[in-house]
Amino acid sequence: MKLLLTSAGIKNPSIHDALVDLLGKPISESSALCIPTAMYGHPWIGPGVKAWEFISGREPRCPMCELGWKSLGVLELTALPSIDEERWVPLVQETDVLLASGGDALYLCHWMRQSGLADLLPSLDEMVWVGLSAGSMVMTPTIGDDFVGWKPPTGGDETLGIVDFSIFPHLDNEDLPSNTIANAERWAAGLSGPAYAIDDQTAIKVTDGTVEVVSEGHWKLLTPSPVRESR
Repeated sequence: MKLLLTSAGIKNPSIHDALVDLLGKPISESSALCIPTAMYGHPWIGPGVKAWEFISGREPRCPMCELGWKSLGVLELTALPSIDEERWVPLVQETDVLLASGGDALYLCHWMRQSGLADLLPSLDEMVWVGLSAGSMVMTPTIGDDFVGWKPPTGGDETLGIVDFSIFPHLDNEDLPSNTIANAERWAAGLSGPAYAIDDQTAIKVTDGTVEVVSEGHWKLLTPSPVRESR
């Protein structure tokens, strides 16, 4: 699986180009499934208009579904345990990209495990996962106490651990005054591994274990780890 872990979607040409590179073909020739599940667990979002805006491509601040995909469907993880795998696994296997919305990372992680999607991911070698905020954080080992909202039955702040670094998104976002670099550094001090603070013009591209920061904004590696920047 190839990853494009964003703070706020496909916000600029550099992140757009990184997505096309991962796909290996134009967006207009690529099929996508969007995953709105994380939104339901977040107290500021929940079900309703925000989920509809994401799915319908009416959220220009976080471009994901409105990019001109060849086809676009919805993969609702909370529904998958109630239907046979034959109904949805082939659909995922045939899709080029999964678009995971923002929201609550632990809620998303819980339903990725409950649905079976987490177990399926290692077999999807050519799949591209594009995460937005929580949709990116779910791929990390842990999100830190600051980002714990919805609490899983098992407790803790552990996520899928597909990458070996954590992410502090929306750095210096004017609507989130607490998302400062000082608070990001304090957050990172409580983690056991490397972490990146990224603003909404930044994404992290992961291919075959190689990590590349793609940015037209600003970001900071909060603990030592090799990285290559692309601008």
